[in-house]
Amino acid sequence: MLCLVPTPIGNLEDVSKRSLQVLQECELIFCEDTRVAKKLLSLLGEKNNLDFSNKEYKSYHSHNEKKVLETLSKETFTKNVVYVSDAGMPCVSDPGASLVDYCIKNNIEYDVLPGANAVLTAYAMSGFESTTFSFHGFLDHKGKQRASKLDAILNDDKLAILYESPHRLAKLLEELKVKAPNRTIFLAKEITKLHQTIYKNKASNLFEEFKNINIRGEWVVIIEPLETIGSALELKDIQDLDLAPKVKAKLISKLTGQSTKEVYQQLLDTI
Repeated sequence: MLCLVPTPIGNLEDVSKRSLQVLQECELIFCEDTRVAKKLLSLLGEKNNLDFSNKEYKSYHSHNEKKVLETLSKETFTKNVVYVSDAGMPCVSDPGASLVDYCIKNNIEYDVLPGANAVLTAYAMSGFESTTFSFHGFLDHKGKQRASKLDAILNDDKLAILYESPHRLAKLLEELKVKAPNRTIFLAKEITKLHQTIYKNKASNLFEEFKNINIRGEWVVIIEPLETIGSALELKDIQDLDLAPKVKAKLISKLTGQSTKEVYQQLLDTI
């Protein structure tokens, strides 16, 4: 059997008794980084007076998952097998989904334990009342794909949640200041850790505030959805928007029922 076990995203106290029991009973641990997993279990063992020795560890991450899957068989899962990512819930902007898919396709029993998750924790922290949201993980570092993705987020009527590194948060805030200066943004830094900090303000104000801040730690960013109060959106409204052709094609496609590819080509022909 396979069991996906969420690990603390900062505070070791957040691990559940059930997670500790599954980790203690397992024989094989697939993990994003074997060094991180061994250190984590060592700390959890010391803190809870548990013995996590004699475990077999195997690396399983985005760069080697295909090769590892080729070595697996149903026999592998006659043991108690666990998958853990470095921090938080496996499969949420972390590896693990392909392992679950393997189990489904091969009729192998599996389970997922509930636990620490930065996305839902930040959502509850934000105070936004929107009941729907979309999660985008990390945006591309640069280029047209990043710009197109951000444009799509800013033109969506759902709350948008994404992750950002300390090295690129200033860049994101500058982009938001330019594209949507009056949009309310929520930022959460180092959730559950000693230096947990939150901010909520308009994009333009946050950009000015962060000019004088030494940005450190991992961040969750939540972006207020596009306000849709008013008259219904018409085709001309979309055509007049200053958007990347791919984003505009998707919007027109949804409104008209045409294929996105067909609309995209039409837009390119008019440029």
